[in-house]
Amino acid sequence: MKVGLTDRQANGAARKTESWVPIRSLSSRHKQRIERHLCGLTAQDRYLRFGYAATAEQIGRYVQGLDFERDEIFGVFNRRLELVAMAHLAYSIDPQWATCAEFGVSVASHQRGKGLGGKLFEHAVMHARNQGVSMLFIHALSENSAMLKIARHAGATVERDGSESDAYLALPQADLDSQFSGLLQEQMAQVDYQLKLQAQQFRQWLATVQEIRQGVREARHKV
Repeated sequence: MKVGLTDRQANGAARKTESWVPIRSLSSRHKQRIERHLCGLTAQDRYLRFGYAATAEQIGRYVQGLDFERDEIFGVFNRRLELVAMAHLAYSIDPQWATCAEFGVSVASHQRGKGLGGKLFEHAVMHARNQGVSMLFIHALSENSAMLKIARHAGATVERDGSESDAYLALPQADLDSQFSGLLQEQMAQVDYQLKLQAQQFRQWLATVQEIRQGVREARHKV
């Protein structure tokens, strides 16, 4: 008996594949790319991300202070391996709030409208659950409607206090599905990154070869 996907199943699988975003964990070796991404944000985006108009010097101090051992920092790279979106999942250092974490995100202006902020939030929620976090916090300016919309959509309680707002999202306990999904997504993102890296290295090699060939042609022409 021949078994195949129905049209509905096929369309659903296609939409799921199209919506997948390669989000990978970042480490200290990505500091330069992180700083370049944050410094590349517009003045308004820096203001919304940090709560103040952060200067390049302040961003540099923030990047140098990132604790990659304690916290989770995630990123999305384009095909040129430029960091176009990143999220910081900061775990509490106070034992009293050991099951709490805070989420922050930034997306390059030319990557807006692709749902990267929402995808990074979902990814952070899954990782937070798997680390035993029961409450996720988001502190944002009240005018940061995009971030607050993501929080509300996830079911978070949002409390506004003048120009600032706090969102609280209670997380369910980790299960086998969340743990497996976290491992699978990380592996897929690693493969995606390696393919982009190989493509970039090939383009660089090809450019070098073409430059050498051009030099040989010019030398022959002179002779």
